[in-house]
Amino acid sequence: MSVQKYYNLAKNTLFTINRSITGKGIRKTLYLIKKEFPELRIYKVPSKTRAFDWKVPSEWNVSDAYVLDKNNKKIIDFKKNNLHLVGYSTKINSTINKRKLFEHLHTLPKQLDAIPYVTSYYKKNWGFCINHRTKIEFNKKYKSIDKFKIVIKSNHNPNGNLNFGELVLKGSSKQEILISTYVCHPSMANNELSGPIVSMSLIEYFKKIKKLNKTIRFIFIPETIGSIVYLSKNLSKIKDNVIGGYNLSCIGDERMHSCMFSKYANSPSDASLIEAYKKLKIKYKRFSFLKRGSDERQFNSPGIDIPITSIFRTMYGEYPEYHTSLDDFKLVTLKGISGGFKVASNAIEILLKKIIPKNTYLCEPQMGKRGLYDIEKQNDITENYMSFLQYADGKNDLSMISKKIKVNLKLTKKIYLKLKKNELIY
Repeated sequence: MSVQKYYNLAKNTLFTINRSITGKGIRKTLYLIKKEFPELRIYKVPSKTRAFDWKVPSEWNVSDAYVLDKNNKKIIDFKKNNLHLVGYSTKINSTINKRKLFEHLHTLPKQLDAIPYVTSYYKKNWGFCINHRTKIEFNKKYKSIDKFKIVIKSNHNPNGNLNFGELVLKGSSKQEILISTYVCHPSMANNELSGPIVSMSLIEYFKKIKKLNKTIRFIFIPETIGSIVYLSKNLSKIKDNVIGGYNLSCIGDERMHSCMFSKYANSPSDASLIEAYKKLKIKYKRFSFLKRGSDERQFNSPGIDIPITSIFRTMYGEYPEYHTSLDDFKLVTLKGISGGFKVASNAIEILLKKIIPKNTYLCEPQMGKRGLYDIEKQNDITENYMSFLQYADGKNDLSMISKKIKVNLKLTKKIYLKLKKNELIY
């Protein structure tokens, strides 16, 4: 079973890789995915590249980071858990007092045993993350005059790159379904690796279908800056053809099923996901788009307007282990991942089958020269042709158009076939 295979890959190999929005960790992860799927293309975008209102940051890599106490004992060690280091920390080799050290320690007082995940991508800073119980122990054990050796061996390369991966399963039509997931978080299972596990499982599943009637485009990107960079490079290529798709994140626990529809909650991907839940007899929670926090933000943005729907098990920020060391493979199970895969694969299968017509001409086409309009014999069917074309914008399937133009589905299908025969839609 493909889900089992990629679950094991993530649990045994990908989990401990120190990933960030740039750097060796994300490249290593992408190359391990490419090992499974040689057709995956890995792209690089140079640091300082403009992407809309953003700029690709310097590439960050770290070889070691630790804190030594007055007895030269290593009391915090990045190599034991990469969440111990604040992401994008600047290099440092210094001796400081207890007060200064504590200013750079991040903990979660309400979760005594959890190491928090903290980053400082766009502001130069450094810091360490430990569980709060350890901080309490440090406070008791060390005096205010005690000194600590701080070492962070990191590098910010202004001539580095941001990397992302893309794999395309070609279909027989121009229309595309976009599946997005991210590969930038270190050592977290649900908020990071559950999405790539399901994406890899989907690639293997849909590769076996001999003839896809729509193209499925998979991207593996660093969150936020990755989707912004991807769109800045590819929007003109994909915007006219992508009829919807899914952002996959936090899709591996067993607690619940949930989702976030596209911005106006009226896209074919939204409808397909609802149908999938209904088919699988799954109760789900729908979160408002106002609570968005993953890459659905970028795809649905004004001017981008790609109606991407997000599929979760328990949504980011809604489970206590979120962005902590407790987000591990005790939380993310094979059963949980398999449930997420079933929902995603069914939604995509339904979306593949949907007929989502799109005009081939701007403004109204000239119907008379095609024998579809006669000024002497205007009738309901002529009006229905014109109404159909108004809603054939690549955002509505036949069922949606049928309801909008107030024509039964059987007749709507006949109209579709007539307009397609005359090459007014595709």
